[in-house]
Amino acid sequence: MKLFSATLIIALAAIATFGQTPTLRIVTEDPNLPSELFYGNIKVKPLRLRPGTNTVITIQDPDFYVNTQYVDFLSRFPDQSGFTFWQNEITSCGTDTNCIDVKRINVSAAFFLSIEFQSTGYLVYKMYKAGFGNLPNKPVPVRRESFMPDTRSIANGVVVGQQGWEQVLENNKNSFALAFVSRPEFQAAFPNTLTADQFVTQLDNNAGQVLSSTEKADLVAVLGATPTDLTKRASVLRSVAENANLNQREFNKAFVLMQYFGYLRRNPDDAPDADFGGYNFWLNKLNQFNGNFVQAEMVKAFIVSGEYLARF
Repeated sequence: MKLFSATLIIALAAIATFGQTPTLRIVTEDPNLPSELFYGNIKVKPLRLRPGTNTVITIQDPDFYVNTQYVDFLSRFPDQSGFTFWQNEITSCGTDTNCIDVKRINVSAAFFLSIEFQSTGYLVYKMYKAGFGNLPNKPVPVRRESFMPDTRSIANGVVVGQQGWEQVLENNKNSFALAFVSRPEFQAAFPNTLTADQFVTQLDNNAGQVLSSTEKADLVAVLGATPTDLTKRASVLRSVAENANLNQREFNKAFVLMQYFGYLRRNPDDAPDADFGGYNFWLNKLNQFNGNFVQAEMVKAFIVSGEYLARF
């Protein structure tokens, strides 16, 4: 059957030859999104065909490319209007390969820059930053294994542009913030013995001292005489995480980190890397070009990398 990939066919042939017992496993990050199939440690690639044809679908095809951006960065399948818009951005180039290359870069980057991701995934990143600062001996505040489920939680049901999306997002933000401050690790870091001023100060220090004296005083007043109130703590955490200074300071760092989380589906120091050398390289380059990802060739480098293309 043509649904089998070449890798799977080879694996099955080896079983027949050497009498090995097959070990197939399905890896699913989200049951509502595409899964991955492995034979042992070998990733089995599906053979995607256009319905009713023998034409193979590849990551170079605009429709599949756009669909992949939705899955990788927004953790959902595309809505029809958004899908049509972004696909047209690429197909409007016709056969102009230079135009197509530029459009693919801009379309992909648009998902990180989108209101939807900035209000969900980037907010999760900033909550970890305000809540805990950077991870020990690492230049980032969160690992992918924590980031992805949290982002899916806060993004649940959010499709920017659909009727009522703003309220859905607001409800999700509030629910997520309350759940975040209720976690044992957060309560251990912010024990009930903290005063209102100590609570806000610790958040601000974790975030890199982004609050003005007025902003800090306002948040201390929110907690008032009941600094252990979880709803108030959640509100204050959100305020720090959504602070404009924090947003600006962490923007390029989060942009680079999402290249690894989205395109490569791993942490920057996971194999084949052993440290944050690659992450630091791209962050320095993005900073060098004042955040201009096109001039820095950052997005381009990831979407043409062998590691990214090997996913498909």
